[in-house]
Amino acid sequence: MILYAIWFAYGCFGLALLCCLYRVVRAPGLADRVLALDTMALNMIALLAIFGIDRGTGIYFEAALLFAMLGFISTVAYAKFVLRGDIIE
Repeated sequence: MILYAIWFAYGCFGLALLCCLYRVVRAPGLADRVLALDTMALNMIALLAIFGIDRGTGIYFEAALLFAMLGFISTVAYAKFVLRGDIIE
């Protein structure tokens, strides 16, 4: 039963990634595109966690943690760029 739930989760998060990719390409503003990229990062974290559960190993959870830190730092850097026009002061 867990196998069916994992494959269903793969499909749901894969579809969410495709929807976000469409939003990245067709968004009206730059902030919308960055928000879609941040949502894609969250979906990738979920996919990595599901893949770790599927394979039964912990290395994918560490990769998901690194991906989460990278996504957070990139979102903060973009917000700082939009507000001040410069990332490094």
